[in-house]
Amino acid sequence: MPDDLPALIAHAGSQAIGDLLRRSAARNPEKTAIVYRDLRQTYAELDLTVNRTAAALAARGIGPGDRVVLFSHNNHAFVVAYFALARLGAVSVPVNFMLTAGDVAYVLAHCGAVGLIAEDALVPVAEQALAEQALAKEALARPTGPAGPGAAGGGIRVRGVIPEHGQEQPGWEPVTDWMTHAGATPPDITVAGDDLAQLIYTSGTESRPKGAMLSHHSLIAQYVSCVVDGEMTGADVEVHSLPLYHCAQLHCFLTPGIYLGATNVVLPGADPAAILQAVETERATKLFCPPTVWISLLRHPDFSRRDLSSLRKGYYGASIMPVEVLKEIGARLPDVRLFNFYGQTEMGPLATVLKPADQVRKPGSAGRAALNVETLVVDDAGRPQPAGEIGEIVHRSPHAMLGYWQDPDRTAQAFAGGWFHSGDLGVMDSEGYLTVVDRKKDMIKTGGENVASREVEEALYQHPAVAEVAVFGLSHPRWIEAVTAAVVLRDGQSATPEELIAHCRARLAGFKVPRHLVFVDALPKNASGKLLKRELRSTIAPPWT
Repeated sequence: MPDDLPALIAHAGSQAIGDLLRRSAARNPEKTAIVYRDLRQTYAELDLTVNRTAAALAARGIGPGDRVVLFSHNNHAFVVAYFALARLGAVSVPVNFMLTAGDVAYVLAHCGAVGLIAEDALVPVAEQALAEQALAKEALARPTGPAGPGAAGGGIRVRGVIPEHGQEQPGWEPVTDWMTHAGATPPDITVAGDDLAQLIYTSGTESRPKGAMLSHHSLIAQYVSCVVDGEMTGADVEVHSLPLYHCAQLHCFLTPGIYLGATNVVLPGADPAAILQAVETERATKLFCPPTVWISLLRHPDFSRRDLSSLRKGYYGASIMPVEVLKEIGARLPDVRLFNFYGQTEMGPLATVLKPADQVRKPGSAGRAALNVETLVVDDAGRPQPAGEIGEIVHRSPHAMLGYWQDPDRTAQAFAGGWFHSGDLGVMDSEGYLTVVDRKKDMIKTGGENVASREVEEALYQHPAVAEVAVFGLSHPRWIEAVTAAVVLRDGQSATPEELIAHCRARLAGFKVPRHLVFVDALPKNASGKLLKRELRSTIAPPWT
């Protein structure tokens, strides 16, 4: 018996993200895999491009366990880099392209990145982040957990630029050159299912984001749930317009599409006119949008002018779809079957699904547990709540993350009792349908983006006139929730709402800045001093109603 037999068996049984594209290319080499602007690639062509890029990255020292940050809008190069890193056993770290340089610097330092791939238009922010990174590293505790080659600090050794706008970027290598690398054979690396595939930073409720560690095994289990419960097939043609840095578009739709051998139409962003045109031109059968984008599509004049008859499946998530909007979609797109996907980054992200037959029967529901998920609603002691009683939503599933990067304490809290604690409050009905009723950790979801109220509060507290502040979400007709602040001023101090909003805009990414700010004499609290944000939500009237 050969000494390396266990390794040979592990290699033969490999099932990692990089394998999914290769197998689809073997099954459907001539089928269109990806469409981006004027570029169309078959599965064989996309697989070859990924191989060349992986070989180029390997030649630059990127290998298993290395963290590489992706800082870009949606484009072909983002998809190629994501699969190339997976094929090398490296770890992709997608970053929100709306973040400030300080936010990006924190992620670079916290994850110990050894590479950064940025869209050319974002290079100025990336350069500023790199300049701030040394300071950010000094402020962090030294890593204590398992770490790859770059974790000890050594700086960024690979810089790639995605030339979307034709801008010269001295000191950065064009990713397009990696795609045409002379060698097309990446290192023969066995990637184990439990190896780390991706770090996705999620705001939670702290002022600094946490890195959710998603393994190849957890993501592929999640893809299977999406495919089965979302009725996805290789015959699908899907438009991907929401950001690929976000786990919803990347892991519920794009990668499952590649897994199945479907055709994937990637758009730079969620422009309603462009989405509607792409559906018509490419004869798309599938479309995912959060409720805010579905509403923008319905209100756009092209909705009635474009031929959308090819659409058969529509998906939404991030927030509950208003019942009137559900009815309008049903009336104007009668052949489209709707699905609500609910979950969170730490679940890869899918946890529960509301299927087409239940959209009107169970309005506002997040549905039932997905194929590979168990879901309960529990009390503070972890005991299951009876039907109709509010409690915290918890899950058991192979979808679940490995934990938070370099944060064992918060990881232990998240997995208390052997269940993943979502931080959301919900209620289960007698049929097992879940309704999310509140966010235990005061997360605000605005336009599909997560905003930690504490981070906004801390920015406001930096203004000398602010004595107390509470930040929360108010219902909004377009954004579903809008960031709202109630402020108590210091005695003898004065300020205007416009002044404080400008103060926030100078310190926060645009989507985190309050859309509404009011002054109050005092903040409501209970006898123990706990702030009652629910009372603020019920008493402060938004100006847009």
